[in-house]
Amino acid sequence: MTVPAPRLAFYGDDFTGATDTLATVSGAGLRAMLFLHPPTDRQRAAAGPLDCLGIAGAARSMDALEQERELDGVGRYFSRLGAAVTLYKTCSTFDSSPDTGSIGAAVGILRRHLDASPFLPIVGGQPNLSRYCVFGNLFAAFRTGEGAYRLDRHPTMSRHPVTPMHESDLRLHLARQGLKNIASIQYPSYDLPSMELDALINARVADGAQGILFDIGHVAHLPIVGRAIWTRACERPVLAIGPSGVAQALLAHWSEMKTLGANPVHAQATLAPSDGPVFVLSGSMSPVTARQIEAAVSYQRIALDAHALAAADSVRIDAVLAQVLQALSQGRHVLAYTADPSGSTARPDIPAAALAKACGVFLARVLQAAAPRRVGVAGGDTSSHCVRGLDIWGLSYLGQLDPGVAVCGIHADLPHLRGVEIMLKGGQVGSTAVFERLLGS
Repeated sequence: MTVPAPRLAFYGDDFTGATDTLATVSGAGLRAMLFLHPPTDRQRAAAGPLDCLGIAGAARSMDALEQERELDGVGRYFSRLGAAVTLYKTCSTFDSSPDTGSIGAAVGILRRHLDASPFLPIVGGQPNLSRYCVFGNLFAAFRTGEGAYRLDRHPTMSRHPVTPMHESDLRLHLARQGLKNIASIQYPSYDLPSMELDALINARVADGAQGILFDIGHVAHLPIVGRAIWTRACERPVLAIGPSGVAQALLAHWSEMKTLGANPVHAQATLAPSDGPVFVLSGSMSPVTARQIEAAVSYQRIALDAHALAAADSVRIDAVLAQVLQALSQGRHVLAYTADPSGSTARPDIPAAALAKACGVFLARVLQAAAPRRVGVAGGDTSSHCVRGLDIWGLSYLGQLDPGVAVCGIHADLPHLRGVEIMLKGGQVGSTAVFERLLGS
């Protein structure tokens, strides 16, 4: 079966970010599906015609060799897919480094396969998550909706355990990852007439800029940037870099041009009550998630010894698993969270990827044994490894609990996984009551 190429294709460098982009485009009315790997012909046909096709990955936590293995196949698939815009979807805070989750390395791999325009747009900022890029510098709120910090002074991101952000100027941050000549289109230029702004962008590209960084400091900037990207994508396929702000920019332009879909999936303030007990696994140890765990009063909260998980200590892991399964069998909602042996949620000295992978194994065992119909996962790396550890091939959007917190339906061949509702959220996002809201009205 031949299906037309989508307008937009994207690879999410972690799962929570990928589901945020899925929520963004689905909520605007585009037909969209998120795959766990480049889909087979059978899976692609089962999804039907799509305006947007996404692949959820984990490149943000990978080293160079792992990225090469991951993205080479993705690049080959996107080359065959032929979307007008292909997005390498980054975290909204661009947390990455030359050694871990390198955005520059990802661009190099994808460019080998894509016959893309020399125009490489990089979109900083996503206002609905309180992320703002002005004069090339990225700012982020500590809590969504509150005042923003320059990223190198952010209470959490400046101290990130894997990729601490010591530079807020995205041009300098990405130069360390191999994108050494990035030109900045700063938001005062958006007041120029369209022809003059286009001439300015074209001049930067002609001068050999490896990327064009666009400020996003306000929602009013989105359609301007979206037009700049889409008009060029209509001439030659474009590879773009950035968070869901890239999709938001395109959607804002398409809305102005009245070319959006007719059946938006409206964001949900609440879900219907869950059919049975809910299981949540938190591998995040951020202060935001810690407050959310404390507020989850409807759950039986069970600490997971992070050291035991990472060391695959079967005796201690089996004991906690039995505790989780017993509570679920009695109809209680369960929130299992990683902690050190004292029960503290302070981050232990354990490689983040190892802990995230161990969480994935634990989640798979819970789903196999208890078959809950609604689950939640907290933590960007944790979500990536948890979902990749399950035998599923796709996710479709069901609704949104909070900005950046999507609920999706699982597509899988195994009966105990098929149709499970799953919430994926990063450690820094979501309201204090997000786990309570997952239970439904």
